Amino acid sequence: MHVCITERRAKRIEEVLARRQTDLTLVVNNIHDPHNVSAILRSCDAFGIHRVHLLYTDTAFPALGKKSSGSAKKWVETVRHRDAASLAQTLKSQGYALLATSFSETAKPLPHWNLTGKTAIILGNEHRGVDDDLAPHVDGALYIPMMGMVQSLNVSVAAAVILYEGFRQLDAAGRYDTPSLEPLEMARLVKLWSSK
Repeated sequence: MHVCITERRAKRIEEVLARRQTDLTLVVNNIHDPHNVSAILRSCDAFGIHRVHLLYTDTAFPALGKKSSGSAKKWVETVRHRDAASLAQTLKSQGYALLATSFSETAKPLPHWNLTGKTAIILGNEHRGVDDDLAPHVDGALYIPMMGMVQSLNVSVAAAVILYEGFRQLDAAGRYDTPSLEPLEMARLVKLWSSK
């Protein structure tokens, strides 16, 4: 079936894809609430994150609804994984450093990290955090500095804060001014998105 789109829509698709970032990604680790996952995808779309990795080792992959994601699941590529070691090997072979969100003594504040290099940030389960089987593969840990009595944010809110810091650094480095997607991949995605 041939889908006809307006020139304005085609231009919008090309502009959005030209700003997609491939060097910053998230790993969603056994986050059980699908509303949280959908909200994370919505933030990824807002800040131009191209791909998100879903690592689910002890629970089913979440069923993502349209309401909370604002249809962001259509625009952010997701890659599913069932094994921590193979996920880490895949990301490291692509040159990514793995940073876990953590309250550990060795964790450093979010602004301390340079997020302009190839970085995958792991967001852990709402109750137990990042899974232990990822620990041997992690290159560092970060936390969001907080000034109130409550010690943590909802995981989807934390993702948005982290992504904003990534956006701030990438924008300051001029990374949104030059497409990070290869021309062939850009052309493929323009065609795919035009059919959505």
